[in-house]
Parts: sequence; structure tokens; C-alpha cells
Amino acid sequence: QVQLMESGGGSVQAGGSLRLSCVASGGSFGPTNMAWYRQTPGNQRELVAQIDITGHFVYADSVKGRFTYSVDSARNTISLQMDNLKPEDTGRYYCWGYSLGSRYWGQGTQVTVSS
Repeated sequence: QVQLMESGGGSVQAGGSLRLSCVASGGSFGPTNMAWYRQTPGNQRELVAQIDITGHFVYADSVKGRFTYSVDSARNTISLQMDNLKPEDTGRYYCWGYSLGSRYWGQGTQVTVSS
């Protein structure tokens, strides 16, 4: 059974940092088959960071220069270092994975940034 387990969310003040991690189990995920998404209040779920099929790191425009995405394929783990957080980063962050023709989502972890 495939499971994606996020950790590392929390509450910080604007300008602070958080590090999210996601561990995938029960499946095989290549470096381009995992990603971070988020859903902020009043908005649809959006892609935050991933590695595309050409091997480039792709970030949402709103997080470029502040968030750093990393992948440890050997451990089926992805991380998101979030620095200089802003109140508009508040939302639920989800780990996404694709394995053997199926898409999977974690439960999400809440990030709250106060001004």
C-alpha cells in the first residue's frame, strides 16, 4: 500500500523558516515523480516545486528564491526548505507522487505564517 507522509509544518512569523519532508513508502518513485503542492485559502491546489522530465527544478513564481526543493531518491524522500515565509504562504502543503500508473497524495501538513 502506497503512503505519502508529510511532516514539518507549523506556525511561524513572517520572515521565518520551515522545512517540510515527505517520505513515500510502498511504491517506487523516481525524482520526477514526486512534487510539492499547496492549497492556500480561497485558491485551488497549486504546484509549488518539482523536477520536470528534463531534470530542471521548477518552482511556482511566488516562491522562487525563497523555497528550495530537494530529493533523496534512495530514501523516497522529498523536502522543501521554506525561507523568508510570507503570510500568503499560509496553507496546506501536500506531497504528490506517481508510481506504476497511479497518482497519490499525502494528507497534507499545515503551514501558518503570521504577519
